Amino acid sequence: MLRARMKPFAALALLPLLAACENSATAYMIEGSQHALILVREKPYFWQRTVNQAVIASRLPHCQNRVAIHPDGTELTPMEVFAAGDHLWALHQGSHWYLASTEKCRVQDWDNTAGGAPGTAMGAFRFKDGVATFVPAGK
Repeated sequence: MLRARMKPFAALALLPLLAACENSATAYMIEGSQHALILVREKPYFWQRTVNQAVIASRLPHCQNRVAIHPDGTELTPMEVFAAGDHLWALHQGSHWYLASTEKCRVQDWDNTAGGAPGTAMGAFRFKDGVATFVPAGK
């Protein structure tokens, strides 16, 4: 009888552990929902100090590809998005640079030796009100 009464409290005790997990995705819509760059963040275990990340380059119906990128901390390091050419995007997060092509839906590390912005700033993936979101430039 006592065990049956304790089950709801045991479930409540586990809630803080589950809250420390993350599974989110947010998109920079380029030309509607069919053409986008999507940042995916996954932290399956509360004890991990890093969050697994991936970028999905999508231009449907032509292609869509998910590529793992460097992990990040539990607090999202803002990822800036720059237009770098026709269907080409430069992504900058902390010390890491990536090039994402929505022509062939590829994402790769990029050694930006110049160090500067390669094109027009489009916005950034960042936490807003505790949720990962894309914030357009100038807002």
